[in-house]
Amino acid sequence: MFFVSEERAKRVVSTADAIETIEDMFREYGQGEAVVFPVVMGKGPDTSNKFSMKSGLMQARGVVGLKVGSYWPGNREQGKEAHASSTLLLDPETGYPHAFVAASNLTALRTAAADAVATKYLSREDSTTLAIFGAGHQAWFELLAVHEVRPIKKVLIANRSQASAIAFAKRIRDELGLDAECAEAKIAAKSADIIVTVTAACAPLFKASWVRPGTHISAMGADSEGKQELDPFLISKSTLFTDVVHQSVSVGEYEAAYKAGLITMDQITTLGEILNGAQGRISNDDITIFDSSGMALQDLAICSLALNKACKQGKAIKI
Repeated sequence: MFFVSEERAKRVVSTADAIETIEDMFREYGQGEAVVFPVVMGKGPDTSNKFSMKSGLMQARGVVGLKVGSYWPGNREQGKEAHASSTLLLDPETGYPHAFVAASNLTALRTAAADAVATKYLSREDSTTLAIFGAGHQAWFELLAVHEVRPIKKVLIANRSQASAIAFAKRIRDELGLDAECAEAKIAAKSADIIVTVTAACAPLFKASWVRPGTHISAMGADSEGKQELDPFLISKSTLFTDVVHQSVSVGEYEAAYKAGLITMDQITTLGEILNGAQGRISNDDITIFDSSGMALQDLAICSLALNKACKQGKAIKI
């Protein structure tokens, strides 16, 4: 059995690597060569402590396993991250444990990579202004991934904490050399070619009327019942895409609009279908939305990549 630590995984998988393997994964999923199994939710001894188990099978790659994602908010008081992710890859021949991959950084990468793939195929190619709603840990990964596939020149940050938005904008200017500043929600939404929402919100972050024709939106924050970042009316008048349809209407961004009867499931196209020839953006005036609630196949794909690269570089530990 192999072990790949957080530090080793971080060193061997780049943003470009992540985007490539996640794009391949969505293509395989769209061809029926990969399967997602039901998600299992659990709690720790303290009811505020939660974890989920997501599992899947990538038939063509011979990859099978599961990821455990945990949220222990009390960790912050001990100077530790509240979120943690660990992936167990099984030997496809025996079912025995094949590798344990510490995957907190990889989870951030694979989430952002899904955003990048959606942006690559659904946004206008001439998109240069990006608005990010949220300035937390994940926002940086989303920025790097979108910047990888579109010629972003200006970044607007809208965030509940202005101090965090200002600090995030400064980091963008210092490390990437991009024009970046914090902005009010209305200005950010109205100015953007691409909008990425990456918050834990339970109510719309901006009004539908603020979004101009031709905008692409990647809604990355909603992954459990009740979470919501977008106006249901905006969803009802947009062209809709997702990673997993049934998740998008039950625990994803389309939940509120679906329960209100504003949309139906057959209006939603999966990213896997787009990569296998389905219609995406029709015109430059379309408002496209991609909802990402996350799926086990993303975790298996990126952790399998990390394992293979770590083994080739002699950075995987055999135990």
